[in-house]
Amino acid sequence: MENLPKDPVMLMSFINTRLRDRYPSLNALCEDMGINACELKERLASAGFEYMPGINQFR
Repeated sequence: MENLPKDPVMLMSFINTRLRDRYPSLNALCEDMGINACELKERLASAGFEYMPGINQFR
């Protein structure tokens, strides 16, 4: 998580772009990038973003 953007809006944008362009699911992204999915969800939830599996994006 150290190499990811610190700003929550930038982080959400970065993750959503990766999800849209490269990964079929959040779990696939996290596994490939070595990110803890729970930590990522918590970090984005603290800024008001929630993962929506049906659209594979944070909103």
